[in-house]
Amino acid sequence: MTEFYATILFLFVLFTLLGSSVWVGLALMGVAWVGMELFTSRPAGDAMITTIWTGSSSWTLTALPLFIWMGEILYRTRLSEDMFKGLAPWMRKLPGGLLHTNIAGCTIFAAVSGSSAATLTTVGKMSIPELRKRGYPEYMIIGTLAGAATLGLMIPPSLTLIVYGVTINESITKLFMAGVFPGLVLAGLFMTYIIGWHYLRPHERPEPEPSMSLFQMIKDSRFLIPVMALVTTVIGSMYFGWATATEAAAVGVVGALLLALAQRSLNWESFSASLMGATRTSAMIALILMGASFLSLAMGFTGLPRALASWIDAMDLSPVVLIIALTLFYIVLGMFLDGISSVVLTMAIVEPMIRQAGIDVIWFGVFIVVVVEMAQVTPPIGFNLFVLQGMTKHEISYIARTAIPMVGLMIVMVVILVIWPELATWLPDNLRNQPG
Repeated sequence: MTEFYATILFLFVLFTLLGSSVWVGLALMGVAWVGMELFTSRPAGDAMITTIWTGSSSWTLTALPLFIWMGEILYRTRLSEDMFKGLAPWMRKLPGGLLHTNIAGCTIFAAVSGSSAATLTTVGKMSIPELRKRGYPEYMIIGTLAGAATLGLMIPPSLTLIVYGVTINESITKLFMAGVFPGLVLAGLFMTYIIGWHYLRPHERPEPEPSMSLFQMIKDSRFLIPVMALVTTVIGSMYFGWATATEAAAVGVVGALLLALAQRSLNWESFSASLMGATRTSAMIALILMGASFLSLAMGFTGLPRALASWIDAMDLSPVVLIIALTLFYIVLGMFLDGISSVVLTMAIVEPMIRQAGIDVIWFGVFIVVVVEMAQVTPPIGFNLFVLQGMTKHEISYIARTAIPMVGLMIVMVVILVIWPELATWLPDNLRNQPG
């Protein structure tokens, strides 16, 4: 019964603090403090100091601010303009035309950012006016952009995967590699949706783009060379075992600075703005991780995670049924919390469950990213919806409706992962010279 009362108390205190607009990290610490005081004899202050220091001084965690800084630097360059110029010649002849630049642009920028919001803003500030000018339907412009921007959470370097890996003490590089194929498949699903719109609603198609010679198409593609070289260097160095995630992130920052310098968009103002932006985001995530590590310790003393894992085991649920239940749980949770908060808040309880059920933790990392991606485009706390509202001045309800098909495709992606788990596990299982 102790576990039952502990569960009720933890939930009551947590939702009281969150409902009072307390920061998520501080709310988690508050819940843990109450649990330590009521259910253990260990001094809560000493436990908090030790746990917070241990949770925030991990060497693996240093990759997080570096990847965030890389994205912040590139966000302040002419990358979005260059990507549109380089992609447009190759997308124009596909069914659905230049709408595919939303998907392809988000896929490319996701590979150098890791942030959904940065991906959305960078691609959207160039593609939205260009697509509007060419007469594409507003709901397709906004819906495809809202969905495709979530690829920043999956395609490496993914901030959510870094946080997940640190939380469960798993290799960041393996998690990054696990996200590559599912991220590309999800991008393919988004592009299939655009192709379906092209054929099902021919009356909404804009005027076809003027013809262009192959030489001109290749010439315009030169704008993609710098960012593609950066992507190849960062991801390739991890895949071939030449660098850890942290070392690859450091290389990425240097590459982003050189790219910004070459574009003449690097000055003291943009440099300091990118540094402060990365510092704010990193500090926010670090505070959440500190609170989560303290909460995990407090729940460990109560025996709550073990009791829940045993309860799930006694129910004899199949892994598929457990995944269905967790999908629904994270979709509901994502309506009220951002993706990173959802991951760190639940891992202390969910990790024993999935290990007890025999679910691969690398595969589960990709799964959890897909389901928290939905949280980015579902009201009332869908962060991408607010970013798009600021960019387009549309109502949140309208933007959310345009993103509904993309949420449906993410659910399809979960089904694909369940049917073909090798999609996420093959690449990390075949990594060579994996350094950690």
